[in-house]
Amino acid sequence: MTYPLSAFIALRYSTAGKHNSFVAFINRFSVAGIALGLMALIVVLSVMNGFEAQLRNRILGIVPQVVVHDANPAQVADLNLNEVRAVSRFREAEGLVQSRLALRGVQLQGVEPQAMTEHSIVSNYMLDGDFNQLNNIKFGAIISRSLAMDLEVRVGDKIRVMVAGASVYTPFGRMPSQRLVTVAGLFNLGSQLDDKVIYLRLDDLTRLLRKPADSAADVRLFLHNAFNYQGVVDTLDSKGYSTSDWRSRQGPLFDAVKMEKNMMFLMLLLIIAVAAFNIVSALVMVVSEKSGDIAILRSQGMTVASVRSIFMLNGIFNGLKGAVIGAVLGIVAVLYINDILELLGIHLGLSADGNGLPIDMQWQQVIWVTAFSLLLCLLASWYPAQRAMKVQPATVLQQES
Repeated sequence: MTYPLSAFIALRYSTAGKHNSFVAFINRFSVAGIALGLMALIVVLSVMNGFEAQLRNRILGIVPQVVVHDANPAQVADLNLNEVRAVSRFREAEGLVQSRLALRGVQLQGVEPQAMTEHSIVSNYMLDGDFNQLNNIKFGAIISRSLAMDLEVRVGDKIRVMVAGASVYTPFGRMPSQRLVTVAGLFNLGSQLDDKVIYLRLDDLTRLLRKPADSAADVRLFLHNAFNYQGVVDTLDSKGYSTSDWRSRQGPLFDAVKMEKNMMFLMLLLIIAVAAFNIVSALVMVVSEKSGDIAILRSQGMTVASVRSIFMLNGIFNGLKGAVIGAVLGIVAVLYINDILELLGIHLGLSADGNGLPIDMQWQQVIWVTAFSLLLCLLASWYPAQRAMKVQPATVLQQES
């Protein structure tokens, strides 16, 4: 198989061995810098993706993703919104929960047990009982393990739930609506919102709020991806529905996580940029060392464009080697990072199951950062290639004679 002459010479320069230790050193140094930078970027992005996905599941598994106020579930379902996987009747209110030993402020969520069992991530993290128990117990509640520890209660114990917004007047003054409820189950998502929410059956919360049994409730939407909420909200708003979404409550938290992820990406991308632009100094030195070769090639009839192609391809070959090595090492490191940490005696129980780091490697990101590394190498090769074009054959050959 034949290659263009410029590609053949560029490959020889980029694979220079012991017969030219100087060229070999600068080529290997450039390749190593690109490979290490790209590997670090792939690893850090995968870990940050894992943390973001875990935070999304934990926080947005508790917070309603989209709520349609005073709507009919059947009418909302008939809109056939692509991102919506399920709808259910829903109601929420602020209240207090009291045991014999403690008092806590919580968010009361009135839910349909069957919908929560089928579509809520909370049902996957039940430690004791399940949402269907709410159908079997009059005024039952599902609470988190952390709240149960604060209140010092367990499944089967009674706790008092009070709602100030539904107070009544008595001979002793204005009293909040209150009920004794039975702890029907415990869950543990491991999020900061675990101890801020308790789940009641929708009809029980309606009675606790002293609302008519046939009063209109809200509609809770379960989305395939909570981050794709905007299109759903825009469609509902255009239909005249009043909505609220998770960003009104947790938007600043996820904005901070996104900013941190972007800053880490930028910092590591600068490392790759520095490594890629090492090619500039490397190729400039190669041009200076190979000026005699360039002069001979030009005198033999090689065009200026072909000379430029030699050094452009030299930089691309080095970048390609660094990108391939970095991508392979990064993928391997991501796949086995928890095993590597365990081998080094570093135990980080940061994932949802408490085992190691959460990892979410997205192939489109790997491909994108690898392609961007190659683009940087191409840009870094432009100046040395332009400099090689300006070599004057007669002057160089006269100096070497």
